[in-house]
Amino acid sequence: MRANTTVRTLPDLLAKNRYFKHVIKKHGVPSWENRGTVYQSLVRSIVYQQVSGKAAASILKKFISIFGTKFPTPQQVLQTPVATLRTAGLSSQKVSYILDLSTKINDGTIKPRAFAKMTNEQIVEHLTKVKGIGVWTAQMFLMSTLHREDVLPTLDLGIKKGFQIMYKLEALPTHEEMELMAKKWRPHASLASWYLWRIADEHKPVKKLVVRK
Repeated sequence: MRANTTVRTLPDLLAKNRYFKHVIKKHGVPSWENRGTVYQSLVRSIVYQQVSGKAAASILKKFISIFGTKFPTPQQVLQTPVATLRTAGLSSQKVSYILDLSTKINDGTIKPRAFAKMTNEQIVEHLTKVKGIGVWTAQMFLMSTLHREDVLPTLDLGIKKGFQIMYKLEALPTHEEMELMAKKWRPHASLASWYLWRIADEHKPVKKLVVRK
C-alpha cells in the first residue's frame, strides 16, 4: 500500500459474492490515494482530463510551482494572470475551468463544508455548476476524495467493460442493466467499482510492436 492512502474495509457482501471472489483474491483490499482538500482534488481532476497520467502529473507539479511549494488557495489562483497559469502547460480551456472553480469556491457558490450533510446526488448537482466538472468527474470525486461507499459511475467505460466481462454479456450494459445487477452488492458500489476497473484493465488488448524491416 502506498503512503497517504485510505483503505476500505471489505464487506462480506462482496467477499462472498461468486462474481467477485477471484478478483478479490488477486487484487486484495482496495486502497485510495489521498487527494487533499476539496479544492485541491477538483483542480487535480480538471488537470487530469483528457491527457495521460504522466503528462497531467507534470502539469500539476508545474502549476503548484508557480506559487512555491504549497498548493495555492482559490484566492491566489484568481490573483494570478492567465498567461502565468498557462506556463504550467494548461490549455486556455482548463485555465478557464480552474478559474471558474476558484471563483465559485471563493464566493460560496460551492460549499465544501456542506458536503457532509448532502447526498451523493446533491453533491453531483452541486459540483456540476462548475465549468468543466461533469457527472463523471463529480462521481470520481465522491469516491476518491469523500470516500462515499455507494457510488456506481455507469458513464465510465471501464465500469461498463468490467460488467460485460464479469457477467459474460454480449454487449456493453446500459445504465438500467448495471443498476439492476448492482442491487445484490449495494450499498458497496464504490468498492465493487474498484474491482470492475481491475477486471477491465486485465482484459485490455496488448499493443503489438511492429518491427519494420
